[in-house]
Amino acid sequence: MKVQEAIITRRSTRKYKDIPVPEELIRTILEAGRYAPSGGNSQSNHFFVITDREALSSLEKTVQEQFAQMEVREGMYRSKVSSILQAKKGGYRFAYGAPVLIAIANAKDYDNHMADVVCAVENMLIAANELDLGSCYINQLNWLNENEEILKFFRAHGLKENERIYASLILGYPDTPDGLPERKALPRKGNDVTYI
Repeated sequence: MKVQEAIITRRSTRKYKDIPVPEELIRTILEAGRYAPSGGNSQSNHFFVITDREALSSLEKTVQEQFAQMEVREGMYRSKVSSILQAKKGGYRFAYGAPVLIAIANAKDYDNHMADVVCAVENMLIAANELDLGSCYINQLNWLNENEEILKFFRAHGLKENERIYASLILGYPDTPDGLPERKALPRKGNDVTYI
């Protein structure tokens, strides 16, 4: 698959088979993230790869508890509203049953933290598609990146005091009839272009 095809056919996967992803594929995807551009070539992203089922389950439980305590405000981003409402109902699984979650942190006082993290995520999403794995950008940990319970979880696994999680993604084998990601390119209905 050529790069342009991997970009155009990349789609979010939200249903996964209960099959572990081989370490070799995870390393390949991480390498794509680690080679992403960064401001001033700072290379300051910190990748947390969660494949341990108990750890991921614990994190999902904590995320549900924290969202369930939040209230919906007018003008709030619709996906955040959805997370809050689902968490209040119970059984909320923000990782959609994927066997791998990669959370990316950077220094909170570094002005380019979000851009650097998101460049890494995009590289990994494209790499996952090329490797026939499903993936999905996950924003919930960013929305909770100052939450003490989330900080406690990641600090127990090496998050530095000045770091916060700014983005994450999930990986796994899609629960589709052929086991491959959905690759039907969706038409663009936004993202205007103006030439000057």
